[in-house]
Amino acid sequence: MKVTTDTVHDVIKHHFGKAPKEVRELSGGFANFVYEADVDGDTYIIRIADEQVRLQFFIKEQWAVAKVREMKVPVPEILEVANEASTFPYMIVKRIDGRPANQAVLEERLAVIHEMGKYTALINSTATSGFGHIFDWSSNQLSRKETWKDYLEKELEMEKRLAIFERHKILNEEGMAKLRAGLKEIETWSGKPTLNHGDMRLKNILLNEKGKICAILDWESCVSSIAPQWDLSVALHDLSIDEKDAFIDGYGLSPKEYRNRAYGIKVLNIINYAPFVEMAQEAKEEKRKVLIEDMKTRLRGDFDLYSL
Repeated sequence: MKVTTDTVHDVIKHHFGKAPKEVRELSGGFANFVYEADVDGDTYIIRIADEQVRLQFFIKEQWAVAKVREMKVPVPEILEVANEASTFPYMIVKRIDGRPANQAVLEERLAVIHEMGKYTALINSTATSGFGHIFDWSSNQLSRKETWKDYLEKELEMEKRLAIFERHKILNEEGMAKLRAGLKEIETWSGKPTLNHGDMRLKNILLNEKGKICAILDWESCVSSIAPQWDLSVALHDLSIDEKDAFIDGYGLSPKEYRNRAYGIKVLNIINYAPFVEMAQEAKEEKRKVLIEDMKTRLRGDFDLYSL
């Protein structure tokens, strides 16, 4: 079976007692199909996954959103997470009026990014237990990673990621040696776990008519990890220098405090590219070569104009 608009009709009719007036397909992410449906004058977002394992990601999102809402973080209202009205897991969310922050005009971007930093700090202040994907939202015990080192070895699979870089020669020998040394240092971190959004980027932010953040979306990548290093390794990597500075200032880190963490943040950012290197290998030969060369240029630091 495939996810179609009929799937959305079944889900809406099951939960609202009537068929939607209209269903519109929206652009989805890597793992979800996304639709918009109108019912009784209200509009809802329905996210549907075609793999049963995604149900736990939806449940995790529901937990995280409810948790941070208590701290006045602007998030969507998740009305239902289930798989009872469809063979596919789904989530029903009340639609929020707003415009995507990645379409913000240049004059307002820095203010938005500064605000993102403030909310990230608030999210990171939420204490959790365990590390990784399975934490407080789940009652599972056997798959829980109790220590940071356990998480790095068994869930992130650092050795496997290093092997990917070596196999495709993404870094030169000196770069690989530095990366291995960096991972050894990261293993010694002793920070307590906290909630991390995991994808705090402009594409996951909605703005109101005044240019303020009205919703932080897409919590499926949220994890229990060491902060702020984990969230910053994702949030900062595609921002300009001035935007990075705005995010850090919004977070509440002084330049010196950031510099003390910068090395670990860089290492996490680089190692997080390993899955994308693997994805590049699936492309056709001509495109694959271009993608791999692009990865080498990026990850060897050739775009860094600020240090030698």
